[in-house]
Amino acid sequence: MNRDMPGTLNTVARALAAALLAGSLAACAGNNTEDLRSYVESVKSRQHARVEPLPEFAPFETHLYNAMNARDPFTPPSYSTPKSQVATTSNGGLTPDFNRPREPLEAEPLDSLRMVGTLGRDQESWALIRMSDSTIHRVKPGNYVGQNHGKIVNITESEVEVTEIVPDGLGGWIERQASLALSE
Repeated sequence: MNRDMPGTLNTVARALAAALLAGSLAACAGNNTEDLRSYVESVKSRQHARVEPLPEFAPFETHLYNAMNARDPFTPPSYSTPKSQVATTSNGGLTPDFNRPREPLEAEPLDSLRMVGTLGRDQESWALIRMSDSTIHRVKPGNYVGQNHGKIVNITESEVEVTEIVPDGLGGWIERQASLALSE
C-alpha cells in the first residue's frame, strides 16, 4: 500500500467540495433574480410622502421693566409704599394689637365656630362656643374669636356680638360687626 493514498483522498475531497461550491455560486449568479429586480423597481416608483417644513415662529419680543422705584404689586401698600402715597383713612389710626397672646378660638375662621349655649351667674354671662374639632370653649366679653382680630363685645341668650378689625385695602384697618348665632 501506498502511504500517499490517504492524502490523495483528502485532495480529491477538497477538489469535489470546491466544485460543488463553485456550482452553487454559479446557480445564484444566474438571471433568476428578475422578480427581485421588479419588486425593487416598484418600490422605487412609488410616490414618497412629502414632509411639511417646520413653521417659522415670530421672534420673542422682550420687555424691559422700568418701574423699579414703583410699588411692588405683590405686597400690600402699607409695606412698600411711602406713607405720603397711601390714601389716608378716617379710622383714627385703628390697628389690631399684634403683641397680645393669641387665644385658642382665633385659630379658626369665625364662620367655622358655633355658639351652642350660654351660662350665667350673678351679673356675669358666658357663651359656649364649639370649634370644628368639637371642643367647646367658654368665652366672655373681651375674649377674641376668629382670624380677623374679632373681639367679643356682647353676649345675649341667642347670639355673641363680635367686632372684627379687617384691612380696608388701602393700607389701613376698619371695624366690622359680626355675630355668632345660637345653633340648634
